Amino acid sequence: MALRVGVFGAGGRMGSTVCRAVADDPDLELVAAVDPFHVGIDLRQVTGVDLPLQIAAGPEAFEQAGAEVAVDFTQLDAARQNLAWLAAHGIHAVVGTTGFTEGDYERLRETFRKSNCVIAPNFAIGAVLMMRFAEMASPYFESAEVIEWHHEQKVDAPSGTAMLTVERMAKASSDWTPDPTTNEVLPGARGGKGPGDIPVHALRIKGMVAHQEVILGTTGQTLTIRHDTYDRASFMPGVLLAIKLVSDRPGLTVGLDALLDL
Repeated sequence: MALRVGVFGAGGRMGSTVCRAVADDPDLELVAAVDPFHVGIDLRQVTGVDLPLQIAAGPEAFEQAGAEVAVDFTQLDAARQNLAWLAAHGIHAVVGTTGFTEGDYERLRETFRKSNCVIAPNFAIGAVLMMRFAEMASPYFESAEVIEWHHEQKVDAPSGTAMLTVERMAKASSDWTPDPTTNEVLPGARGGKGPGDIPVHALRIKGMVAHQEVILGTTGQTLTIRHDTYDRASFMPGVLLAIKLVSDRPGLTVGLDALLDL
């Protein structure tokens, strides 16, 4: 039997892409779509998915349709409410919304008892590998900075991917060269300081989707690790993988790398 899936934010850019990916996968069945900004609209109008589904206002549609997994690519405040509802109703969650805090993760570890939750700052498998490579390289370099570019409508900065990258780099090495800057002519020119005081620079540029560079340096050499996302379809293999594996991952899982055995 196909796994029954519902999608939050079904009328949005990522949500509609998820709807199409789920509908095209023979192992999955799209049974419900929720988006308070597109209530009552036929799913075919906003996603192109040829299914006789109307977009619902709230998550009750998932319970009525017997959804086993719900995917959330919404805004942070909405995602918090959505996840509380899913945990209370025993429905697994796959989440691409970013901006969650350590406090959020602690609450989710407590609430997801009857079902499971996978949260990934980035579902692009190449981006997950980029983070892993940066983590592996960190002990061999003394300086590092991270630059991330996103489209002009992304509301959080730095991105969840950039923050997770520097967290992992800082855990891999605590021996980073201090920032030599003593005169910051323009405040913020050196970016924000992440874990390990690794500088992170966030750009918001029309025409971009999601891009990141990790630049590491030591005596006489640098290493640049870069990942570029040109289309939101690049996230779908990771999303589909998480949908299929979330039931086997008890409680909360943060990061797609755990599903890839990295």
